[in-house]
Amino acid sequence: MASMNVSVPDPMRDWVQTRIDTGKYASVSDYVRDLIRRDQSRSADEERWLTKLDTTLFESLADSEAERVHDAAGVFDRLSANILQWLKRKRLGEAGFYIGCRAQP
Repeated sequence: MASMNVSVPDPMRDWVQTRIDTGKYASVSDYVRDLIRRDQSRSADEERWLTKLDTTLFESLADSEAERVHDAAGVFDRLSANILQWLKRKRLGEAGFYIGCRAQP
C-alpha cells in the first residue's frame, strides 16, 4: 500500500482527531480513505447524472427536429385546467375547505 503525506491546518487536524476519538474511524488513514471513497462515489454519481442529461438533451433535440414538440402555453393551459378541476373535486363539505388551504368567504 502506498503512503502519502498531507499538511492540514491545526483546526482540520483537531477535527480529524475528534472523529477518531469518537470511534467512527480507527485512524487518520481510515478517515482519509473514507473521504476518498465518498468522493469517488459522488464523482461516479455526477458522471451518471451528466450522461443521463446528455442523453435527454440529444433526445429532446431529435424530437424538436422531428417536430415532436408541444406548445408551452398549451401545456400550461391544460395543467392549469387540470389543477382547477382537482381542487373542485377535493372540496370538503360546506365549510369551504380545500386540501391545504381555506376558501375565501
